[in-house]
Amino acid sequence: MIPNYRYKPGAYYITIFIITYALWFSGAYLSFHDDSGLYILLMLLGMMTPFLIALFMIFTSKNSDLKKDFINRFINLRLINPKVLLAFFLIMPLTVLVSIFLSLPFGGSTSQFQFAENYSFSSGFVPAFLTLILASIFEELGWRGYGFESLQSRHTFFTASIVFSILWSLWHFPLIFVNHFYQYEIFHENIWYAVNFFVSIIPMGVIISWIYMKNGKSVLAAILIHICINFSQEALQMTQFAKCIETVVVTIVAAIIFISDKEMFFSKEHFTTGVDELPRMTGSLELTE
Repeated sequence: MIPNYRYKPGAYYITIFIITYALWFSGAYLSFHDDSGLYILLMLLGMMTPFLIALFMIFTSKNSDLKKDFINRFINLRLINPKVLLAFFLIMPLTVLVSIFLSLPFGGSTSQFQFAENYSFSSGFVPAFLTLILASIFEELGWRGYGFESLQSRHTFFTASIVFSILWSLWHFPLIFVNHFYQYEIFHENIWYAVNFFVSIIPMGVIISWIYMKNGKSVLAAILIHICINFSQEALQMTQFAKCIETVVVTIVAAIIFISDKEMFFSKEHFTTGVDELPRMTGSLELTE
């Protein structure tokens, strides 16, 4: 992938989980005992952890190619395939509408098609819409900037995307203990809704990883996709039951992608290539230190 550099997925993920869990469990405790909103700072720091650890590992690696690759994948607009990105921007809202429609025979209300008046969670002094945007930016800068690449350097895309998606899901676990957070609210509404939240992340993670690859490994594309997903989930008055149906719909979409692109999912070409050629083929940006 990158010449003369060996990715360290073990160190990356272990460090992230230790630091994030420490920050978020502390924030969870404070969310019930501190009215000042201090816990939100801990939650924000935890959210930024994947990015900060990725930044640390990249810029202390003493590998100029790794640094250039990270910057290139973040700022190079020529990596993005507009058709692929636009298709997903249409597919994601469509899965929401289809899921709501499928919930109607089970007693779901047509009011779910109406725009939501408020966000489904509270994030203290930080506006909810800003939280959704910041989460997308900092998570993807870390996950795609280093985390996913570190897994793919040792595994096929299929294995890397599945392992990554499971780890990404588990990373959110402490949020079910944070007062007023979305995961806390659905956990106390019905434990199966919380289970569905964690399960839904896995097929969604596979889809994001696939689109990330189809956009020349553009981190910016992954950020835009993540933002689209977050706001699609908040736009309408969608019930948690409909979101359970959505998990099935999204899994079907992921399965269709897998069947139609098996060659990429199981390709081992990147194991034998010393340098990641994808950015070069899609118009990489020449960067100097």
